[in-house]
Amino acid sequence: MRADAQRNHDKLVEAAQAAFRENGAQASLDDIARRAGVGPGTLYRHFPTRDDLIAAVMRDWAERVAADADAVIASGLEPREALVEWFDRVVANVGIYRGAAAKVVSAMDDVASPIHRKCQVLVGANDQVLQHIAARGALRDGVESREVTRLVSGVVGAADQAGLDEAATRPMLDIIIAGILRAPDAS
Repeated sequence: MRADAQRNHDKLVEAAQAAFRENGAQASLDDIARRAGVGPGTLYRHFPTRDDLIAAVMRDWAERVAADADAVIASGLEPREALVEWFDRVVANVGIYRGAAAKVVSAMDDVASPIHRKCQVLVGANDQVLQHIAARGALRDGVESREVTRLVSGVVGAADQAGLDEAATRPMLDIIIAGILRAPDAS
């Protein structure tokens, strides 16, 4: 990429990050182009679809998700506390922009989506945490990582739509945690 094209690309990603934080994943693409100081044609040359732009904005997101899983596994927390910490991090990462949870859930099984691979990082990171919990004998049999990812993303989406804060998501996440952990006396 030429230097001027790279500058435009970077300005568009930065403008999109700001617009998505303020207005969610459905922010106006024309507004994003204006914020970046480029025309809509430049935006569409770099990012033919909204999902292409979202994928660029999420570039560092996937690395953060993987690092969060590693940190939770290395933390030495008891299974329940590890899940609380992990789910809190997932909520923060998936809910970074309004409407992002819906995009993540819809792209999870859509291999044609530009953000599909990033969603797979989330599913894989979740799987690592759940395997860690399972290795400690604390996970119920039959718990599927992809389904847990969908459930937690659903909580983020519900909180997003209802304007709920992080504290209001805790009871919903606690229900998921209670459903996937073995009862303390179960073997």
